[in-house]
Amino acid sequence: MFHHKSLTLINLIIMQNEKPKFKAIADHALLITFSDVFSEAVHSQVVALDNSITLDPPQGLIETVPAIVNLLVTFDPLITDHLCLEKSILNNIKNMTNNSSKGTERIVHVCYEEGFSRDLETVSKACGLSKEAVINAHLNENYNVLMYGFSPGYAYLSGVPKDIQVPRKISAVRDIDAGSVIIAGSQCLVTTLKMPTGWSIIGRSPTLILTDDLENPFLFNVGDTVNFKRIDLGTFEKMNKASNYV
Repeated sequence: MFHHKSLTLINLIIMQNEKPKFKAIADHALLITFSDVFSEAVHSQVVALDNSITLDPPQGLIETVPAIVNLLVTFDPLITDHLCLEKSILNNIKNMTNNSSKGTERIVHVCYEEGFSRDLETVSKACGLSKEAVINAHLNENYNVLMYGFSPGYAYLSGVPKDIQVPRKISAVRDIDAGSVIIAGSQCLVTTLKMPTGWSIIGRSPTLILTDDLENPFLFNVGDTVNFKRIDLGTFEKMNKASNYV
């Protein structure tokens, strides 16, 4: 399971010339980047800063948007400016800890039946494993929500084991159903809309990622942990009917 690092590690990274970089975005936002390369330690800093700003928001704050290696902070330019916000966020960075940085554990059900896993055999051949071995590898990992992007509820999850990592396809395939569980490299996604994808489709989930809650429109928050739970076709059909996934 992914655990966020302590203040000691955060300070150590900063001392080793990994100081965050600040970049002004238009007149209403500031981008704070911790590294050019992804690592769990770097992403833990993004989440820790996001939590710190939530607990102690700077004047004029509108929204924070965490990503893989950086955090976008939007603000009201009539209340504050880039320099004042940077000074405030530097104070957040100085004081941030791992308190409240551990996210919620979420369960996502997935069915790996043939009609839902068009690329499972291709993945198994590419990795030199049986289809069941690929499924077991996928199920036996804990995944971490890194960021949202591309379309509503499209959560990028890290954690795909090396044994089943495959690259993106050369070209995308159209009209892939919502709820498709897809992998590419070290990342995994559950699609929320019918859309094209160049990732490998290994299953389908009836678990709704998009919610009716205006305050929390997605099932996951960045920093949450996701565990996949296998279900059979009958269970999928019952859950899918109840959720009315489209």
